[in-house]
Amino acid sequence: MAEEVLESEKKELAKQYKQLLKISYRTLSAADKKLIRSAFDVAVDAHKDQRRKSGEAYVFHPIAVAKIVASEIGLDATSIAAALLHDVVEDTDYTLADLEQLFGETVAKIVDGLTKISQMPYDGDVSLQAENFRKMLLTLNEDIRVIIIKIADRLHNMQTMDSMPSHKQVKIASETLYIYAPLAHRIGLYNIKTQLEDLGLKYTEPEVYNDILSKIKESKEEQDAYIESFTQVIKDSLDAENLEYEIKGRPKSIFSIRRKMIAQNVSFDEVYDKFAVRIIYKSNNIEDEKFIAWKVYSIVTDHFRPNPTRLRDWISSPKSTGYEALHITVMGPKGRWVEVQIRSERMNEIAEKGYAAHFKYKTNEKDDGLEGWLNKLQETLENSEISAIDFVEEFKLNLYAKEIFVFSPKGDLYSLPKGATALDFAFHIHTEVGLNTRGTKVNGKLTPLSHVLKSGDQVEIITSEKAKPSANWLDYATTGKARSKIKSSLKEEQKQIASEGKEILARKLKSLKITLDERTVNQLVQFFKLKTSLDLFYRVGAGIIDNTQLKAFAASRSNALVSFFKNKIRKPDKPADVDKDEISVKYDQLVFGKDEQHLDYVLANCCNPIPGDDVFGFVTVNDGIKVHKQNCPNALQLQSNYSYRIMPAKWIDSTQREFKAQLKISGIDAVGLVNEVTKVVSNNLHIDMKKVYFDSDDGIFNGEIIVVVKNKSILDNLVQNLKKINGIDKVTRV
Repeated sequence: MAEEVLESEKKELAKQYKQLLKISYRTLSAADKKLIRSAFDVAVDAHKDQRRKSGEAYVFHPIAVAKIVASEIGLDATSIAAALLHDVVEDTDYTLADLEQLFGETVAKIVDGLTKISQMPYDGDVSLQAENFRKMLLTLNEDIRVIIIKIADRLHNMQTMDSMPSHKQVKIASETLYIYAPLAHRIGLYNIKTQLEDLGLKYTEPEVYNDILSKIKESKEEQDAYIESFTQVIKDSLDAENLEYEIKGRPKSIFSIRRKMIAQNVSFDEVYDKFAVRIIYKSNNIEDEKFIAWKVYSIVTDHFRPNPTRLRDWISSPKSTGYEALHITVMGPKGRWVEVQIRSERMNEIAEKGYAAHFKYKTNEKDDGLEGWLNKLQETLENSEISAIDFVEEFKLNLYAKEIFVFSPKGDLYSLPKGATALDFAFHIHTEVGLNTRGTKVNGKLTPLSHVLKSGDQVEIITSEKAKPSANWLDYATTGKARSKIKSSLKEEQKQIASEGKEILARKLKSLKITLDERTVNQLVQFFKLKTSLDLFYRVGAGIIDNTQLKAFAASRSNALVSFFKNKIRKPDKPADVDKDEISVKYDQLVFGKDEQHLDYVLANCCNPIPGDDVFGFVTVNDGIKVHKQNCPNALQLQSNYSYRIMPAKWIDSTQREFKAQLKISGIDAVGLVNEVTKVVSNNLHIDMKKVYFDSDDGIFNGEIIVVVKNKSILDNLVQNLKKINGIDKVTRV
């Protein structure tokens, strides 16, 4: 029996090999065929004793992956060989050194990258998926092909998951939807993305999937007839222009119909653009290609009325994945909206094959679509500040983000994710530009850093050597790159203040006859209820812990008898993470709105936010302000239906925060008095003047200044200095 099985398998293998060469997208040279042949033989030999869960010989899996890589993605012979060998090192006796000797360094490197992804150790404290994903992307800098073959491998696993236990199916399917589908989308493999999404849905929500599938099958005939009637109208006009073209109707994927049903809260029948019509035309040279696209566009819109808000022109400015096409939504027969996609044959191949088709048509012009994307990714990856989960979230945001296109003052075009602000643009140009941003102009007008950009804006960044990021910048920036750079810059600045603080502390303690040693530091950290020694130094450096507080510490310490008993009762002398190299945030207050006001609030029961969570305030009718987590199940509904009642909110460390103070000044009016007052304020370091108002009435002068200061001692000092000015009678804090 076994002999017969093997006979039939041998025949099948020979057939598969021929097929692999035949369906390859690239033209294979003799050397290519030789490489693929030897990789094929090694794979068959290496996996000869292995079977899959379904019972078939294991080697059919790498062959299937190689076929996807060869035909659907259209990669080169090196990639096909690597795909055939992708499980050899992990599952069999072959080593990397063997592969390098047999197939050269590149193939070995790619296989090594693929092996690394599948052998990732589990890091206990972070989500495994996220950490794996990050490591997987780290292999990108070695070779983009690693990821592409991994996507093909995942596609074949998804296609053949039937014989697996259901808990595994769900795990693999949800990981696919979370990671691999967005990745395929970002690399421009739209066909594979669609298949991955549909298969992901099939295992995560089988009832929904089967329901939509059967409905699509039911409406197929009617749909074909509709597309037939739609195309009939256009055909004569296209023929009259002597165009060579084909028109295809394409039903929307199950996953995207499902997404629409959820997003718009409608039933299957109410999803209006369940299918698209694709017009693919022949164009013999690149020069005519654009011209023909617009010609086809004008013919379609002659017959059907277009929806002006739904025109997408990705021919003039292609997506960063290289995708080019014209999309229009028109009102077709029977009053139905139909999406029409107009592409040349070249554009169609790029849309289906993504990365690979670029090379086939590549001219000498610089093409940084994918290269640029990889470089951006590389930056995000090399930034170790960001935790794996944040990384995946940021990356996902960047994946599905719609793009906007903005111009620099010189007219260079940049693409940014939708929702990006003027500050994001500054960091997008260059980190140094971002960190030294003083202001921004959009379309020639000065705008706040938080100004959200729209496609077509011309943005100018005003920089200054002295400008540096402040904590508020995190509220203004949305892109991963900008946020991570701001965070690390703020940390640097805090560390600098801390190192100055350490010297100040040593001086101040010396005058109190206390030496600054490890024991004193531990006692100080405990006395001020802090977490780390860096917290302590930072707070001294920023003037938050001042002389009076240090004197109080000295007094508590000198009372030896009390401290002896305290020490007996007290926990061990050294707090656990006192030596940690970080400045921790004490989340002790919740503030609302741009002005960071302190208001009364209650925490919502539906999501029970705790200090430090990302939150927002919701103004209720009876209970005042309720605070919800940003990812609260009710958040989406509240934010979309009652957006006018939403208040931005965040947790802050009040000891580190600058606070606003309002000073009222009165006295006898004299020439140059206002000048004197403003001079005193601006000469005082660490003070930021927000509002100045002076009024003089018959020789009596009244004024009001609002200043932002780090702490009370700076404010007291300012009040004293203002009182010294000749002519000023009273300075009171409101």
